[in-house]
Amino acid sequence: MLISMTGFGRSEVQKEYKQFNIELKTVNHRYMDISIKMPRSFAFLEDNIRQVVKNYIKRGRIEIYINYKNIGESDVKVSTDMALAHQYISALEEIHNSFKIEKDIAVSTIARFPDVLQLEKAEEDEEIIWNLLNEGLIDALNNLSGMRQVEGLKLKEDLLHRLETLVLLIKKIEVRSPEIVLEHKERLNKRIKELLDGESDVDESRIALEVALFADRSNITEEIVRLNSHISQFKKSMKQEEAVGRKLDFIIQEMNREINTIGSKANDLTISNIVVDVKSELEKIREQIQNIE
Repeated sequence: MLISMTGFGRSEVQKEYKQFNIELKTVNHRYMDISIKMPRSFAFLEDNIRQVVKNYIKRGRIEIYINYKNIGESDVKVSTDMALAHQYISALEEIHNSFKIEKDIAVSTIARFPDVLQLEKAEEDEEIIWNLLNEGLIDALNNLSGMRQVEGLKLKEDLLHRLETLVLLIKKIEVRSPEIVLEHKERLNKRIKELLDGESDVDESRIALEVALFADRSNITEEIVRLNSHISQFKKSMKQEEAVGRKLDFIIQEMNREINTIGSKANDLTISNIVVDVKSELEKIREQIQNIE
């Protein structure tokens, strides 16, 4: 099954007062590249998140956006530094005793002094947080995977169509190949007769040798066989369950190598034009498989 590296998935999960909104975006990339943006207080969960993602995605750039809200209870608490408050009170009493001024110490007075009252982030239960986040992450990954599979089916249809076009083009080359040798023999005979000014004394064995040498140099049978083999292997690979993007890219490189050899060996304008068409289709296929996991 072909899977596209391009996709989007999101989810929202909530339990009691805790809520996670998760969005995933994937694009093509040569390797696995995971980017996570989430509250710093959850940084300890990053390795867990990466491991879950790797169970679903094998290649591509994955951007993960995680937002968290505590929609009920406040996620901060107020603490009092009693020791510091005691020191402030002692200092105020000392001022009162030294200068004999009015003693008007109130709670509100002490509370306004620096660092007496402090806001602290309330501690979250790490297990509860991870279980909820994991639930949302898996839901978003399933949505993402569904979209990537749909896109993969579209890519598969396009690739199969282009592969059939390649088969037809290669068949044209295969049909044309024997004709090149016959045409070369005719041209050789004609040229020799022109040089001998119409005389019939032509060394047929010499001509046969020259034609045989030409046929050997221009023989592209092996390249055609390998090209057809690569196409079969390409189709077979598309049916595999694991990520095959890199494998398909390698097969296309091998096909390019074979068609280049055919173009250089054939020494024929008709085949050269077909080779251009084949290379054009191969380039289109190569561009498509850059999006396959």
